[in-house]
Amino acid sequence: MRNGTGLIIGVDLGGTKIHAAAVDENGTVLASERAKTLAEEGASAVIARIASVITAVTRTLGCTNTDIQAVCVGVPGGIDDATGVVDKAPNLGWQNVPLARLLGEALGGARVFLENDVRVAVLGEHAYGVGRGTRGMIGIFVGTGIGGGVIVHGKLQLGARGAAGEVGHVILDPKGPRCPCGKRGCAEAFASRTSMERDVLAYVARGKKSKIPKLLKKEGREHLTSSVVAKALDAGDKVMTKVFDRALRYVGILVANLVNVLDPEVVVIGGGLAERLGEKMVAPIREVAYKDFLLQRDREHVLILPTALKDSAAPMGAAFVARRRLTGQHTVGGELPASA
Repeated sequence: MRNGTGLIIGVDLGGTKIHAAAVDENGTVLASERAKTLAEEGASAVIARIASVITAVTRTLGCTNTDIQAVCVGVPGGIDDATGVVDKAPNLGWQNVPLARLLGEALGGARVFLENDVRVAVLGEHAYGVGRGTRGMIGIFVGTGIGGGVIVHGKLQLGARGAAGEVGHVILDPKGPRCPCGKRGCAEAFASRTSMERDVLAYVARGKKSKIPKLLKKEGREHLTSSVVAKALDAGDKVMTKVFDRALRYVGILVANLVNVLDPEVVVIGGGLAERLGEKMVAPIREVAYKDFLLQRDREHVLILPTALKDSAAPMGAAFVARRRLTGQHTVGGELPASA
């Protein structure tokens, strides 16, 4: 099957989870498997675990790793696809890890490509999700931070220095809270899950009652997760509701700013919270954004929607990248089809 009809596998390598999927040319997930990353065990152990998850996918399909035509891994950090090296991935504790070579060897010689995890998620939504058939799309993924990407005329924009699409670092208030990037008032500093945790704990420290500390303890978590946020909101936690609503207002302002500059057909809101809450999260963002559009005419023609692919966006996008790279097309810099 190495003659061009083999399996294409996309992998989402996260700080806590590995998700691999075999995806056909129409965007159908043929099989998928997940496992914990356990990054604290080191790069070699994580790479072996990626190979194991991929092997589980091939076995599910009645194949072997010799049937793999190509793999693309979406990595949470900086990569050099030309050399197959992960330059730096803070969430994994990696620096200068030759992931493509080591994973390829673990899979028996399969060809392995690398790409940024948020970029592949954006590409997945554009190729197979809510952006399918559009020429202009913005992806905003709210998680520990805020990442995203911008597609204009069917192309994922990289910019002159490869830094385009850093939507989480649009400055909304130069006197705002400090962002992990070192600047003040970035969207990420107002609306990421990390910033929500900061604000909730600040309220608790001032004596406000919240279920968050108990929920964190019950789930054995040190930091705020999407599931904890969802449970607190469902329970009517006033502190979490206040913090969450404020964060969504800032995401709405971010969306309006980006739409005023780029005027896309679709804005997709992704990440763990959007996967869990869907329209409950996106409706308030949409309401704020529409009010702040400069051009009010036909504002509803700009669709603001929750992710359709949910946590499959990244592995599906990674598979899309692998398929394009095999044909010599460097997906993130080359034109994408209107629909895959």
